[in-house]
Amino acid sequence: MTNTDTVDAIGTAIQVKELANAGSEMVRITVNTPEAAQAVPYIREQLDRMGVDVPLIGDFHFNGHRLLTEFPECARALSKYRINPGNVGKGDKRDKQFGLMIEAAVRWGKPVRIGVNWGSLDQELLASLMDENSKRPTPWDSKSIMYEALITSAISSALRAEEVGLAASQIILSCKVSGVQDLIAVYRELGRRCVYPLHLGLTEAGMGTKGTVASTAALSVLLQEGIGDTIRVSLTPAPGESRTQEVVIASEIIQALGIRTFVPSVTACPGCGRTTSTTFQELTKQIDDFLRAQMPIWRTRFPGVEALKVAVMGCIVNGPGESKHADIGISLPGTGEAPAAPVFIDGEKRMTLRGDAIAADFQAVVENYIQQRFGASAVVTKD
Repeated sequence: MTNTDTVDAIGTAIQVKELANAGSEMVRITVNTPEAAQAVPYIREQLDRMGVDVPLIGDFHFNGHRLLTEFPECARALSKYRINPGNVGKGDKRDKQFGLMIEAAVRWGKPVRIGVNWGSLDQELLASLMDENSKRPTPWDSKSIMYEALITSAISSALRAEEVGLAASQIILSCKVSGVQDLIAVYRELGRRCVYPLHLGLTEAGMGTKGTVASTAALSVLLQEGIGDTIRVSLTPAPGESRTQEVVIASEIIQALGIRTFVPSVTACPGCGRTTSTTFQELTKQIDDFLRAQMPIWRTRFPGVEALKVAVMGCIVNGPGESKHADIGISLPGTGEAPAAPVFIDGEKRMTLRGDAIAADFQAVVENYIQQRFGASAVVTKD
């Protein structure tokens, strides 16, 4: 999701492009004011001019019913709407305002993610469930009530959307919480009780290592169990940090589980007393950064390149073996080893690099390998 002011159409379009280039397959933008709604068609137009066809999701709270009704060009330009049932209104207004948003989705043929969040639960629903619980012979604990409120809000809202006219196939559900075990418990039960596609995400996961580890722990368990159709990693960015870090982590989770591949993988040793040189560290970062930077271009030029496996190893202990297992690998000299770096391609030693330009030479070898293996000239066809 972008963190730009949506009214800034150019700035938002640039960030959407950055996220798309990093691998995001959908990008959500905030639509919270009339000015933001008016900017949405221009954002879509800018993206189209830049050749960025990533779908845009509009994130609506509180006044979404007015924005989608009063700004039809915004409603049409978006590819999907995200609606939080806890923030669509209270009392008699809730059903009416929710219905207006669903009617807009039906009118424009857009899918809807009904996104419940435990930070903005429907308080009337929560109070009702608590009243029911007080009458049970053995009352549930407060956490179980919260779980039930999340799930009930999502499923009942989906059923209401169907009543208004939205097809079940156009509905996606999410129930986001910020605790790892809470998320796992809620989605297991949600998956058991409905057949709608599910969007996974640990909300307010935090910053840096904490947010990365928590998101990975929660999403990996659910994805391994076959629960979840789309995911988002929600991180608090460090000052000046790119928003694309969320996308990188999300794709790495999916790729590490073997579900899909997005970018070539780089195997590298952690280093030890045998690797006093920092060359393998520098080369690993250089190659990894290079591969990621090239992917927006390579996705179309070199189909299949995302499955490439590269190894950058720091000494003779595991270096040759890991390099042989990769498509292309290099075993750099460790402490006391001869100043030579054998390069393995498709499991066989093909050359040895020496001198001060090993890093640049190996990058050139990688580029040449990619062109030969994944380029158009490498494709054999029969007329």
